[in-house]
Amino acid sequence: MRMEDTGIEGIKIDLSRLDELMDEIGLVRAGQWDYERVTYDRKIETKGDIFYLRVQAYAVEGDIGGRHAVVKLLTPLLGKHYYPHGVEYGEGEDFPAAVVNTSKNLLSQVAEELKKVQS
Repeated sequence: MRMEDTGIEGIKIDLSRLDELMDEIGLVRAGQWDYERVTYDRKIETKGDIFYLRVQAYAVEGDIGGRHAVVKLLTPLLGKHYYPHGVEYGEGEDFPAAVVNTSKNLLSQVAEELKKVQS
C-alpha cells in the first residue's frame, strides 16, 4: 500500500542526518542499501500478522556506500509479510486500521523532524 500525501515525498536530505532521524523514530536501515538506494523499515506486529512500514530514498549526490550522499525520499510503502515468500505491498492486501494509523503517526513524526532539518 502506498502511503500518499505524507509530506516526505521528494524531500532531499543528507544521508547521515537521515540515518540519525530515522533511528530516533525507530525506522531501521540495517544492511538495506546499495550504492544508489537506501531503505528504512519498521516492523509492526499485531494478532499474529507482521507488517512493514518501508521508507525508501535514492542518491541524488554522492553514493550511499561513501556515507557522503544527499538522498531524495520516495513515497513510503506499507506491506504485509507472508512466510516464506516475503512482503506484499499490493492494493489487494488487507491492512488493519491500527497498523495504518501507527504507520501514519510514524510518518508524521518523520515529516515533522524533516521540517526541522530543512528550516
